[in-house]
Parts: sequence; C-alpha cells; structure tokens
Amino acid sequence: MTIGRPQPGDYAPFYQPYLDATAPIDDAHELLATQSDVLAYMATWPEDKAAHRYAEGKWSVAQVVGHMADTERVFAYRLLRIARADSTPLSGFDENAWQLEAGFESRTLASVVAELRAVRMASLALIRSLDEAAIDREGLANGKRVTARALVWLVAGHFAHHAGILRDRYGV
Repeated sequence: MTIGRPQPGDYAPFYQPYLDATAPIDDAHELLATQSDVLAYMATWPEDKAAHRYAEGKWSVAQVVGHMADTERVFAYRLLRIARADSTPLSGFDENAWQLEAGFESRTLASVVAELRAVRMASLALIRSLDEAAIDREGLANGKRVTARALVWLVAGHFAHHAGILRDRYGV
C-alpha cells in the first residue's frame, strides 16, 4: 500500500517545514526507506562530535539526535492512537523542557544514535501494519486536527528536517 502525501488541512501549518524537508518522493514507505542510509551514517560519527554545538545556546549533536528519537516516539504514539480510532485529544509537549531532563549529553553518542535507530524500527513496524482505513483516520493532537497519514509523513519530515540541520549547521 502506498501512503501518499497528506493534503493541506491534514496537519497544522506549523508542521509544513517538516514536510518541505522531505525528498521529492510521493510514498512514505519509500521515503522512510531512504532515511536508513542517514541512520547508518550517524552510527559512524565519532564520540568527539557528541558535545559539538554550532553556536552558543544551541543543542549539542547528541541532544539533537535524542530530540529526534523523542519526537518520533511522540508522533508514532499519536499515529497509533489515531489509527486505532481513539478519539481522545492528545496533548502537546515542550521539547525544551524535555531536553532539560533527558540527559543525552551524559550518554555516548553511539547510545543515542542506537536509540534513534530502535525507535525508527518500531515506527516502521507500526506504519507497515496500517491499512487504508487506519491511514485515513483523523484526530486531535496539540489542539489541532491531524490525520494518521500526516503523522506518517511527519515522522519522516521531522527526521529529514533535523538531519539537514545536523549536516548543514553542525557539519556531521
């Protein structure tokens, strides 16, 4: 089954930069498969990159990778709930507050990258399990309408957005 791009209105406008960061591919399964190369490359990064920040006050490489894992978990959880027709509104989260408690800077970069890879494997298993009816469901997350289809694309788009930042601003 192909999971085509979401339509405007399937997600809040503030998510548009994530969708814009994705490769020009029209199937989420194909897009997610291309990101496995980025995950493999991340696993080669030396430990001395973990604490690197491109500017004062910015997150370190390890913190960005950890944020990617945390956010993918949130998007996948939202996807699960909406795909299973749970109409309970889902709350937002404050990534900056989470970062204060996450402890990514005290871990090895390899362990944070391995966590992101494990989260991605779980996300892929969920996404592959969904049928058309599940993909077409909608719910409320952070007070905004969102479809399961959009959440699949947001998993890929958030990853692509931050992978680009890590490449362009952090030089990894």
